[in-house]
Formats: sequence, C-alpha cells, structure tokens
Amino acid sequence: QVQLAESGGGLVQPGGSLRLSCAASGRTFSTFVMGWFRQAPGKEREFVAAINRSTSRIYYADSVKGRYTISRDTAKDTVYLQMNSLKPEDTAVYYCAVNTFGMATIPGSYDYWGQGTQVTVSS
Repeated sequence: QVQLAESGGGLVQPGGSLRLSCAASGRTFSTFVMGWFRQAPGKEREFVAAINRSTSRIYYADSVKGRYTISRDTAKDTVYLQMNSLKPEDTAVYYCAVNTFGMATIPGSYDYWGQGTQVTVSS
C-alpha cells in the first residue's frame, strides 16, 4: 500500500501562484509514476501532469502547459506541482496519484490516490 498526503492548496487571485506538494509513504518503491489530477464541481476528474521515477518522462495537459511545472524528489518520495499564472478555470480539487505500472493520463489506470487539496482562483 502507498499513502499519499497533499498540501499547499488555498485561495489565490488570478495571475497568482501556488505550489502543491504530495508526500508518499508506505511501499514507495512501487511509485513508478506520480501524477496530478483535478476535479472541478460537476466535471470529470482530469489529468494535469505526471512524472516518472527517474524524472526522464514528464507529461502535461495542454490546458496547463507552460504554466505548471511538475517535479519530483525521489529521496523524499515527494512530488510537487508549481502552478503559475493561475486562472479561475483552474479552480478544482487537486489530487495526487500513483501509477505502479507506467506513464498514463487516464485516472482509472492509477492505483493510489490522495485525499485532495482545494485550489480556488478568485478575485
């Protein structure tokens, strides 16, 4: 089992920045790919970004490319999501997830999930 704990969400004005963190514990050797997803009220959970264990492969959703940066500290079993130039449409609950098999953008292919952290972009 892998446990995930997100932190760093909050309220920010449009154009502002936030940094999310997700710390993994438990069977962390199996955290091959760590990803971020988000879910806005009334919408499907959507892929945001993912990074593999060696950090050699990184993917972003088109909607966040150029504004968000995912990074990973393998020694700390922690993944980060730096979010810049935030827009009201970025408002959602952001979830950290682990895929023990490989890189993927489909929520159903991820094996472990955190509880989520709320990000609200509003003036």
